Amino acid sequence: MPVFHAHIPKGQYSREQKIAIGNALNRSLVVALNIPAGDRFVMISEHGDDELFIDPTFMDMKRSSKAMIVTVLVGAHRPASDKSALMAEICRQLEAAADVSSDDIFIALVPVPNESFSFGRGIAQLADKSPQW
Repeated sequence: MPVFHAHIPKGQYSREQKIAIGNALNRSLVVALNIPAGDRFVMISEHGDDELFIDPTFMDMKRSSKAMIVTVLVGAHRPASDKSALMAEICRQLEAAADVSSDDIFIALVPVPNESFSFGRGIAQLADKSPQW
């Protein structure tokens, strides 16, 4: 059910690395939240230097030219412990799969009520029940 959108700097990642990023984001759900691997909804957008602005040192980070912003639409029912586990796993998976430093990963989790997700056909499949995972 979570939906990822990775905003990456243009020209910093190869096609293979972008695929690895998408795979790593999906894998983070499987590992951290026990979500089925088929629950895969990932977007990656490249942005030029006039479209993506990330401070290199804010909050004592050492960000490189590969710094990215990852937004995640996640079920509002998730407790803080799930959110913390997911953020940590995103960093582990991105570092392992695409050699992205954890300092280069800004994550914003956006809670969304389950009734606001449709997996297709215009139906809110989880409107009256919790996910089975």
